[in-house]
Amino acid sequence: MNRLEIDIGLKRFAPVDRADEQIALKDVRLGVPSGAFVCVVGPSGCGKTTLLNIVAGLDRAFDGRIDYGDNQVRPRIGYVFQEPRLLPWRTAGENIELVLSHTGRDSGIVDELLAATGLEKARHVYTNRLSLGMSRRVALARAFAVEPELLLMDEPFVSLDEATARQLRLLLLDIWRARPTTVLFVTHDLREAIALADRIVILSPSPGSVLAEVPVDLPRDRRGDEAAIDAFRETLLRRQEAAFEGVD
Repeated sequence: MNRLEIDIGLKRFAPVDRADEQIALKDVRLGVPSGAFVCVVGPSGCGKTTLLNIVAGLDRAFDGRIDYGDNQVRPRIGYVFQEPRLLPWRTAGENIELVLSHTGRDSGIVDELLAATGLEKARHVYTNRLSLGMSRRVALARAFAVEPELLLMDEPFVSLDEATARQLRLLLLDIWRARPTTVLFVTHDLREAIALADRIVILSPSPGSVLAEVPVDLPRDRRGDEAAIDAFRETLLRRQEAAFEGVD
């Protein structure tokens, strides 16, 4: 996939019952280079999930365009949702196989991803018997199984304890390095964004618009240093607060 260009002039939700019309996103213009890891942060309700759904093609009722490259063909997209969304009546391996053709199932990619995520022994275990952390590993493996050109991730490690979340962040980076792809990752956790991203995009309160784009120039070999992460976070918070002050 070539550079992803996002140009959303307006995304609104029609009024329902007594609820007024909601403007979710306004004037969101963002370019994501091929192979980049970009994290999107912002306050609750600012339209982060809506942004991902538009990019994925799940929501087409908006004013604007999503440019996937010169030929405008939607790339292969992997999507990891906030909840793993696994079928409990199928095993871990079968949940991954669901997104593959017969040829893909015979290619060995399921075994490779189960090994990469440490799930070899869980291949034949029904997913309703897996812990939340293991279920999220299955969801991650399933997203990479399609060999995505674009990987969308919507707070995939939310509600996990910090030790498990950190383990899965490291796992994600390992798989991403082995299977490079463009990543658009939504999170409310600035530390998580700093640990993962090449660049952080800050959205405003609703209706969401791009307040700032911040390159993460902290070397990746220092991303495990909590003091370095906290220092970068403080700088980012000051920049975020300054950007928020300029919002009417």
